[in-house]
Amino acid sequence: MWCFRLSHLHGRLQNLLSRGVTCSAFQQPNFKSLFPLAIRWHHTASKSLNCAWQQHEDHFELQYANTVMRFDYVWLRDHCRSASCYNSKTHQRSLDTASVDLCIKPKTIRLDETTLFFTWPDGHVTKYDLDWLVKNSYEGQKQKVIQPRILWNAEIYQQAQVPSVDFQSFLETNDGLKNFLQNFLLYGIAFVENVPPTQEHTEKLAERISLIRETIYGRMWYFTSDFSRGDTAYTKLALDRHTDTAYFQEPCGYNNYDRAVINTVPYDVVHRWYTAHRTLTVELRRPENEFWVKLKPGRVLFIDNWRVLHGRESFTGYRQLCGCYLTRDDVLNTARLLGLQA
Repeated sequence: MWCFRLSHLHGRLQNLLSRGVTCSAFQQPNFKSLFPLAIRWHHTASKSLNCAWQQHEDHFELQYANTVMRFDYVWLRDHCRSASCYNSKTHQRSLDTASVDLCIKPKTIRLDETTLFFTWPDGHVTKYDLDWLVKNSYEGQKQKVIQPRILWNAEIYQQAQVPSVDFQSFLETNDGLKNFLQNFLLYGIAFVENVPPTQEHTEKLAERISLIRETIYGRMWYFTSDFSRGDTAYTKLALDRHTDTAYFQEPCGYNNYDRAVINTVPYDVVHRWYTAHRTLTVELRRPENEFWVKLKPGRVLFIDNWRVLHGRESFTGYRQLCGCYLTRDDVLNTARLLGLQA
């Protein structure tokens, strides 16, 4: 019986709303006995705006831009952008969030064109542009278009024929840098060509997009296969798929070589860990998931250690390699400054 009544009322409300009528739920004959609170839908007069809002006892509901959004009243008070609550120059709050009543409710709500006005019990008025609410609502964020990431394998990457960026274009033009970062965000790897094969030019390249991270290997690392640091990377041996710095407090990701002793899980979990490790390893070693690249002097490869593992085959002869680690925050910030969603 309850389900029937609620469905019937909902259907009638939807019918009225589709005709642009303001409907008061307490006008229904038996609604007050079911729900003592008055819940009212408010609609804009403008058909093009297509906006409706409803004031609930514990939250505010807004239908706008094909999105249904819900806001807690304390959130609405806390995010007020008035001059007394928010410094628009520093983008910092002036309002003490801890001073806001957790059970606060607005005295009145009104919509003027595309702006909602909330008047609070102390008389303070908060106003929100409808588009700002969409942009910053939980529901709006779920629909937000972010920089796409392509889940690729060797075939997909080769068919895409992703272009490299020229060294001079990378250094001297925003378009070149943006094209590079677009590829990097899409695939997790990107190449720069025609780089003078020196440590100084590689460092200059890296500084174009990020601060260089100082590590135990120094600011820039430059090595040959001489085992000078007691690390397999400094040999001619093959390196299995891995990410670097897994032993840092802020590790980049998975690394099969630099795992600590497994001593923090109980006995009955250990075998499950090895089973999961085997499943992951099998996937990582599938040939179709490997993309082989032969680096040559003048070609620089950037790798996103959060997405892409790297390794090498064993080799003979003499090899020199230089590189560095970048701070992820700065790489993403550079992309955002160039208009990319990162």
